[in-house]
Amino acid sequence: MKHCDIAIIGAGIAGASLAAEIGSQARVIMLEAEDRPGFHATGRSAAFWSETYGGAGVQPLTSASGPALNEGGFLSPMGSLHIGRAADRPRIDALLAEFEGTGIALIEVDPASLIPGLRAEWMLGVHEPSCSYIDVAGLHAACLSVARSSGVELLCRAGLRGAKREGAGWLLDTAAGPVRAGIIIDAAGAWADHVAEMAGVPPIGITAFRRTMAQIRTEPLAPEGLPHVADIGGTFYFKPEPGGRLWLTPHDEIPTEPCDTAPEEIDVAVAIDRFEGVVDWRVAAVEHKWAGLRSFAPDRQPVYGFDPHEPGFFWCAGQGGFGIQTAPAAARLAAALLLGITPEASVRHIDASVYAPDRFLR
Repeated sequence: MKHCDIAIIGAGIAGASLAAEIGSQARVIMLEAEDRPGFHATGRSAAFWSETYGGAGVQPLTSASGPALNEGGFLSPMGSLHIGRAADRPRIDALLAEFEGTGIALIEVDPASLIPGLRAEWMLGVHEPSCSYIDVAGLHAACLSVARSSGVELLCRAGLRGAKREGAGWLLDTAAGPVRAGIIIDAAGAWADHVAEMAGVPPIGITAFRRTMAQIRTEPLAPEGLPHVADIGGTFYFKPEPGGRLWLTPHDEIPTEPCDTAPEEIDVAVAIDRFEGVVDWRVAAVEHKWAGLRSFAPDRQPVYGFDPHEPGFFWCAGQGGFGIQTAPAAARLAAALLLGITPEASVRHIDASVYAPDRFLR
């Protein structure tokens, strides 16, 4: 029997970053179902940091995370270009209006000036110069290292099988043996609702979606200095990688049960077809393909805070595809809510009520 003040269910970026924040202030155990942390979503990220990604509701967390990510050496310059055709003018205008006054630089440009071989119909462009590569593996490893040095215990192959209230705490049945905890933190990603149900907590409605990604080689090879390129209509994006390769996605969101998801050939084919309708480069080879899980609450905003029905159950879930880029600020905000302390100055301006679990009861 293991004992702790706080049991974190899930050791992906959500659980690991929060463990790093609170490990020195409580006895913490992280319970990970897989052989290693970050197997499903964190380890399959598209690996970029964009202040517009996720919309205006997520932007404060992303922007507040930027300084910490830069200081840690986890970001490197890339830039992003949102492109559209003539009919997409309202979407371009909406993007500019959504982030007006946030301090994010969004500059209308001729997209052909940044993308050689761009087809003529893609005539609208908005450049987001702050968009960056993010070292996902490095960030996740750093969070796990800080957590470990703070005394956090990580148990892998320790999937949760059941949870019941015992006195003021919980008795957890895990694949690695029983654990007694004062508080459960649900950082289980796509499995968040399942964890809640095992604890007798009403699910929020967090839904898992499959996102497909392929590494492609083109002829000619993608030029040096290419930015991340995204359709303003949300039907694709591609991102430059070393050696002239590209990571390409059809920007799919296919509802799925939480699982070890895999790419479907049709989704890769759709991505290639859309890509070849944007530039005059030919896809010479698909060198690698994979799929990852994204999980969203009904309003597509993350969920941080104690459950209104069960005060010993804390949500840290619903981060969609932006959990990594928001991890530093989200962990600091969640730690303050969990411990009942004043948030750090870097996140004090963020309205935590926007992410509170009780918003689904209002």
